[in-house]
This record gives sequence, structure tokens and C-alpha cells, in this order.
Amino acid sequence: MKNHIVLKLFSFLIILTGLLFSVIPAEAAYVRGYVRSNGTYVQPHYRSNANSTQYDNYSTKGNVNPYTGEEGHKTPEY
Repeated sequence: MKNHIVLKLFSFLIILTGLLFSVIPAEAAYVRGYVRSNGTYVQPHYRSNANSTQYDNYSTKGNVNPYTGEEGHKTPEY
């Protein structure tokens, strides 16, 4: 009985690990939670990797954040 529970738990963890790695795009970077200088706590989150353009940021108009489903609202600076 105990071996059966251990096997189920192990199987669940393997499946969960596979799902987590398949959901996170390779172009995403994890940002740890932190406290801003004004004392506001920023929750941990994912962001697009830094590059030389603003057009592929999740918050830029025309893009959608794959984690929240929110549409971008910022106009890129030219």
C-alpha cells in the first residue's frame, strides 16, 4: 500500500515538472520578488528577456502576456 502511494506521488511530480517546463517560454526570464525604494513589494513574475527593442515586451500594445492574458497597453517609444 505504501509503495503504491509513493509511486503515485512520484508520477505526479514527474508530470508536474514536465508541465511547468513546457509552459515557460524560452524567451522568458523569472524575476524574483523584491521591495522597491518606496517600500512597495513587487510579486515574483516572468518578463520577456531584455533586448534592443520594445516591440516584443508583454506590456507593449499589440502583444499579449501569455501568463495573465492581459493585452499590452504601453505605446513603444521611438
